[in-house]
Amino acid sequence: MAEEVLFKFEQDMDRSDIANSLRTVADSLEAGEPISLEAGGDSVTVSPPPRPTFEIKAERETSSSGGDAERSIEFELEWDEGDDGSAGGDSGLTIE
Repeated sequence: MAEEVLFKFEQDMDRSDIANSLRTVADSLEAGEPISLEAGGDSVTVSPPPRPTFEIKAERETSSSGGDAERSIEFELEWDEGDDGSAGGDSGLTIE
């Protein structure tokens, strides 16, 4: 399956600004509202279904030269276009 990037944003930010961005996404998800992303003249609006797949990944990436490792946490919502997302089970996830 080919991947088409509809929007991309990457920038160093204060943790409080990142938290505010994530909080805005969380509020939109909870309210069942579309999520609009805009930066540098690019924009996209997405409407996740009621039960999208939620993926969290924590990674450590090392270079072959043995330099400093890069760590990341990735949050991803995924769904099939046209999927109403009504199927699914209980979450076993805990975030503290």
